[in-house]
Amino acid sequence: MDDTRTHCPREIHTGLSERVLAAGPPPLPALTAPWSMTPALPQGEDLDLVHGWMNLPHVAGFWDQAWPRERWAATLRTQLAGTYCRPFIVRLNDRPIGYVELYRAARDVVAAHYPALPHDLGLHGAIGDPEVAGQGLAYKFWLELIPAVFAAEPACRRVVTDPAADHRVARRLDAAVAVVTGGGLLGEVELPHKRAALYAYPRTPADLPALTPGH
Repeated sequence: MDDTRTHCPREIHTGLSERVLAAGPPPLPALTAPWSMTPALPQGEDLDLVHGWMNLPHVAGFWDQAWPRERWAATLRTQLAGTYCRPFIVRLNDRPIGYVELYRAARDVVAAHYPALPHDLGLHGAIGDPEVAGQGLAYKFWLELIPAVFAAEPACRRVVTDPAADHRVARRLDAAVAVVTGGGLLGEVELPHKRAALYAYPRTPADLPALTPGH
């Protein structure tokens, strides 16, 4: 398979400092019951879940990754083999309900728009199970996950998200989470694949960054 179809187009490969590269892969956060998450494997049930969810209308319309099963298998293998991003299956009471990617923000296209630190982490997520989508679980999960990320990665100073600027549901979610976590909207930025609303959730109030000048 063409390698350009399996690597993440968001990942930055050039001009990275030794400190950024030395941060290593994102950690596996330890969640408290009834939540749990495990690496999304590129075969079996995990692959079936991710491929199926990404091809459902309520996910495909925003992720734009309604790919064939083989492409998702290659994508998950690439993520697990590298150090930029990690894919996870999210479970509630042991029921798989969603998919999350945890990535190194300093190695991502968002790093051009705010002063990303080497251990900063970014989140992408979706409630894939249509039977529980739209029930407020994403809000509860974000509030569970963000503190768990800080606990798993002591050097991480902030977690960022970048929903599409016109994705009203995701923006309401991130704005509500920001109120609880002390985070906030940094601004709207132009990424290679979309106009995004860039949010940051800091470890402490002093860690809340600003947009890079000019954005």
